[in-house]
Amino acid sequence: MTDVIAAQQAALNDLYRRHVGPGGRYALLDFPDHANVGDSAIWLGELTMLRAITGREPDFVCTWHDFDEARLRRAAPDATIFLHGGGNLGDIWPHHQRLRETVLTRLRDRTVVQLPQSIHFGSGDAAARFAGIAAAHPDLTLYVRDRPSLTIAHGMIGERAMLAPDSAFALGRQSRGRPDVPLLALLRTDGEGVDPPMPIPADALVCDWLDEDAPVPGVHAAQAASRVARGLRLLSRGEAIITDRLHVHILALLLDIPHVVLDNSYGKIGRYMDAWTAASPRVRRAALPA
Repeated sequence: MTDVIAAQQAALNDLYRRHVGPGGRYALLDFPDHANVGDSAIWLGELTMLRAITGREPDFVCTWHDFDEARLRRAAPDATIFLHGGGNLGDIWPHHQRLRETVLTRLRDRTVVQLPQSIHFGSGDAAARFAGIAAAHPDLTLYVRDRPSLTIAHGMIGERAMLAPDSAFALGRQSRGRPDVPLLALLRTDGEGVDPPMPIPADALVCDWLDEDAPVPGVHAAQAASRVARGLRLLSRGEAIITDRLHVHILALLLDIPHVVLDNSYGKIGRYMDAWTAASPRVRRAALPA
């Protein structure tokens, strides 16, 4: 049987090495300065790959709200620009999309690599605007995590768009803590959740991972590591898991926890599974929690 974790790690290693080598300078933009564990897992995986290949820390990091073009050019005058991956390429999360479009508009003299994303636009006008911006950039590579996104991306920039796995798989297998509940239902409470919510079995511990009990210490890598550790502890509580979050699915695979996947509002998890993880015996798809 295919080892889906090893296969995705190998694909990520090949991907990153196309753009940087030993000693290579790089900037990593759109740090996820929020509680969502999945985005921190992606960031930590991106940083793990880039550190391993280059032997360096990033020359420049920013969030969506503190991007400064002049500061980037001073700190990273010849660096490859990496845009954080995830599921925000589209119009569901407009602040991240605005940063992406700003970078592609202002930094046309730089190599820009959009790390693996899922694409979803509700507005045709918004999709057309981004397509124009992306096509106008002379040195953009756009990685996407599923085949429907690849079809969209090919229509925008042709063969500069490629299929790639989620960077969280760069974290590798994780040690599982001791479970203390038979069923953990970690379900979305944000704009990608299914409306109306689905009924959940009465014996499940129902939660989301968007809330933090206290401010997370440190900056960037330390914050991401702390958030991922919190997510791993939470997932380890369940003997089994039900989820509609893609990164619960991914981290459950890394923890070797059996889980059932419902889909989010636009099918992001099912699309990812079709491309990368359907062969795993630890996951099952379902239309309803029961």
